[in-house]
Amino acid sequence: MSQPDMNQLMAQAQQMQQQLQQAQAEITASTVVGEAGNGLVKLELEGSGDIKSLSIDPKVVDPEDVETLQDLILGAFSEANEKLRDLAQEKMGPLSQGMGGLGF
Repeated sequence: MSQPDMNQLMAQAQQMQQQLQQAQAEITASTVVGEAGNGLVKLELEGSGDIKSLSIDPKVVDPEDVETLQDLILGAFSEANEKLRDLAQEKMGPLSQGMGGLGF
């Protein structure tokens, strides 16, 4: 079996690193929206994980039923978090699969 060209491997590794950094920057610059209660609660989550905004339709604000509102907020946050994970997998997944071709 022939030895791999180390210069070629280093160039591939450097290219992969640049692609990973670019994908990370794209994720960080992104914003996803999670909704609950058919859009009555919406939460914008930045790619960094910070909450950008939260909007609550006044229809769901019932002082006698705070638990439902709490559940809706958690549901919107969970959905936004899932979308952020999906985005990261979409951007980073193909790059991490390519690492196998470098002998890692």
